[in-house]
Amino acid sequence: MEIRVKNDFAKGAVWRHILLQAGPLTVAQLVQILYNVIDRIYIGHLPDTNGAALTGLGIVFPIITIVAAFTNLFGMGGAPLFSIVRGKQDKETAGKIMGNTFALLCISSVFIMIFCYIFQKPILYTFGASDVTYKYAKDYLSIYLLGTIFSMVGTGMNSFISAQGFPKIAMCTTVIGAILNMILDPFFIFGLDMGVKGAALATVIAQMCSAIWVVRFLTGKYTLIRLRLALLRLEPALVKSISALGLSGFIMSATNCAVQIACNRMLSIYGGDLYIGIMTILNSVREIVSLPVMGLTSGSQPVLGFNYGAKQYERVRSGIRFTALLGAAYTLLVWIVIMLVPEFFLRMFGDNADTITYGVPALKLYFFGFFLMSFQFAGQSTFTALGRAKYAVFFSLLRKAVIVVPLTIILPQIASLGVDGVFLAEPISNAIGGSACLITMLHTVYRELGRNSKACITSENL
Repeated sequence: MEIRVKNDFAKGAVWRHILLQAGPLTVAQLVQILYNVIDRIYIGHLPDTNGAALTGLGIVFPIITIVAAFTNLFGMGGAPLFSIVRGKQDKETAGKIMGNTFALLCISSVFIMIFCYIFQKPILYTFGASDVTYKYAKDYLSIYLLGTIFSMVGTGMNSFISAQGFPKIAMCTTVIGAILNMILDPFFIFGLDMGVKGAALATVIAQMCSAIWVVRFLTGKYTLIRLRLALLRLEPALVKSISALGLSGFIMSATNCAVQIACNRMLSIYGGDLYIGIMTILNSVREIVSLPVMGLTSGSQPVLGFNYGAKQYERVRSGIRFTALLGAAYTLLVWIVIMLVPEFFLRMFGDNADTITYGVPALKLYFFGFFLMSFQFAGQSTFTALGRAKYAVFFSLLRKAVIVVPLTIILPQIASLGVDGVFLAEPISNAIGGSACLITMLHTVYRELGRNSKACITSENL
């Protein structure tokens, strides 16, 4: 007897499933970024700070990235594994994967919060704070850390809503938080004159509401596989599988943290607080313009994983081609726009004359060849979706730890490049790391899927 599967990604056009998943996910991720980006926009326009407040937020970036790293370790590890198991129609194991992921997110969030509170001052100075910017960084971080568990649960568990075929519900998770953040930010920052502290408080409240929404849905009657208390008991085998698959996402975020620290340190030496502030803006712009391609690759993962679990290998190949080509086309268009109107993106975060003057050439260097970044996303998401953790981990390490961090330290000392060397490290890593990741994926996983597809067809004919 045939078992009916709801939200069956093995039926209908693959590209359509990917877009239906990617659309709401892109909006959701856009709104997620707004949690922090809106803070930076408002803080960048604070009077009488000369950009020091925005630079202070830039100093906190590595800690926010560490939180994201552990969210990815369990959220990005659990959700693709959940999709593969759901494709095999094993609901019991899928439920345990979701429960274990929730428990891991909660436990790790508490440890991160406590550790950062204890070592707050030395951490911030190590990350590039000066005596001028430390106050702003401390004011923001002291409140932001209170929302660690909300941030990790809301973001990490939201992937399980998408993995069950409810991308619009997942989108609402971040829309709710972002709307609250946009409303509360000006009220706390300017209305109550709380400044940087107000931005952090607005973010925490918004993240709390998003987390409540996610948990409410996953424990409610409309979800396909319900999150229950009995599923939270950690099982070593599942923890190992979740962590192994999420390790690539963890390393990608952790190495992003290392890059941010290296950039802040080198910029403090060769350019001072002004250039740390400029890098804060460039990171914010990159987060915004990267969202559609990130949404596309995130949207492809449950579709690819489900079809892989259902042994629909040619559909997986079709999804990989569509994701890679559309991602490359989008990032090429974005690169052209950034080169044509660089000041527009800088002025979003303040009108400081020095920031605009020195920021335009920095932005053009940083985003040179931006379309090559899509290669990394396409290869990385394919490896993750199909459970190829070793490949995903390797290329995460290659691009950031092996290429970007050393270049960030070495290039400023070559031919008097100074701060230009820091900004050049990013495009060079996109070219080398992104190309290597995509080519390897095409010559390994993609070819293997082709052979498996032919074998299936031959078996059916026999």
